[in-house]
Amino acid sequence: MKIKRLLVANRGEIAIRIIRAARQLGIESVLACSEVDSGTIPSRIADKTICIGKSRAQESYLDIKKLVNAAIQTNCEAVHPGYGFLSENPEFAREVSKAGLIYVGPSWEAIEKMGDKEFARNTVSQMGVPILPGIPTEAGLDKIKSLGFPLLVKAVSGGSGRGMRRVESEDQLEIAIEEAAREAKAAFSDDRLIVEKYLNSPRHIEVQIFGDSQGNIIHLGERECSIQRRHQKLVEEAPAINLHKNVKDNLYKYAILAAKSVNYQSAGTVEFLVESGKKPDSPIWFLEMNTRIQVEHPVTEEVWNKDLLCLQLEIASGKKIPFTQSDLSESGHAIELRVYAEDIENNFSAKTGKVTYYSRVSGAGVREDGWIETGTEVSAFYDSLLSKIIVKGSDRNQAIRRIKSLLSETVLEGIPTTLGFYRWLINQEDFLKGNVNIHWLENNYKGENPSGPGYGPLVIE
Repeated sequence: MKIKRLLVANRGEIAIRIIRAARQLGIESVLACSEVDSGTIPSRIADKTICIGKSRAQESYLDIKKLVNAAIQTNCEAVHPGYGFLSENPEFAREVSKAGLIYVGPSWEAIEKMGDKEFARNTVSQMGVPILPGIPTEAGLDKIKSLGFPLLVKAVSGGSGRGMRRVESEDQLEIAIEEAAREAKAAFSDDRLIVEKYLNSPRHIEVQIFGDSQGNIIHLGERECSIQRRHQKLVEEAPAINLHKNVKDNLYKYAILAAKSVNYQSAGTVEFLVESGKKPDSPIWFLEMNTRIQVEHPVTEEVWNKDLLCLQLEIASGKKIPFTQSDLSESGHAIELRVYAEDIENNFSAKTGKVTYYSRVSGAGVREDGWIETGTEVSAFYDSLLSKIIVKGSDRNQAIRRIKSLLSETVLEGIPTTLGFYRWLINQEDFLKGNVNIHWLENNYKGENPSGPGYGPLVIE
């Protein structure tokens, strides 16, 4: 079915990306917009905007009925969920399909299966994908303890670190399970938990995959995502460095097997934990599958020279992937920095306020996917992501030099951001050599917010 008009069921920079991709394909865009987002860049560049409710996400971007009705009311043939909000909610995908609309993403069945961590573990394991030793909490404390400490308690329906607790010893276990269950129930309406063996120094590596309705599944390489705070990513790179070719090949194989296990269609990301990765036999463990476009998709676009949003829309309209795996090749190196409205000197706490001045980044090999401008009010209603700075170089060294240059020039006034953290990070030897893991930031960063020659101006409040 040809898509002529598309409802964009999201906000911020991902709404802008979807609108621009639709425009390239001759598709009209209708932005579903909350009251507080009226007047922002996405609402101005969309072909049409429809207000779906008040500022609280529960009354707008998380209201399934309002979004489906908005698509019907504006004569859209399809709905794109972006990332976050309802993008991995199987009920939303199901209701969109029941209304006779195209859901730009995988089937609701695939979302439901991969959104359940216990089911996903069992499913991919049957396909030969390695998983961490893990036990659901209902198996009982004795069986959980037999895994050995430390352990990680995780919400079965979780994400973004919610419903997650690290357990160092036996005396902490029951309390951690109770706290994680309460948090999971509040966040996901599901208090089921799984307990896995905790790894001390793994890297977080993910693989971009695509599937179509004809059963074709391909990968577009891997991304390094180990620089994290509160289990949420700050920096992503493609390709990952210090990763043996044999490890890469196994990652690609396991990612495609995981996608095949649920007959996956559309864009998706299979995430893994990798121990070191420098040796050909480095252990690999399946972490989860994200059934949506990723925040960090631009680094893959840059090194593989493919527009992933356009490809998503084409696959949703029934087309097959227009290339085979052998047609694909990567070149160069790309790094993405997520610019959040956060106080880096206070454990990355989210902040609100007005952007009083912003000089957009530019230059050779520099791309910015962002939604803010001078005068933008950053509210407390939504995620604190303001912008994504993506830099590409012929190799990693050139990409890093370009990052240093743009960080010395970028000015964002009025609200604290993570820019100061990146000015610190870009001078750390471990980062420059690629010697990081998912716990590196919490073990090494003490809230530094450098200023002075070579760093450029910081936030002025």
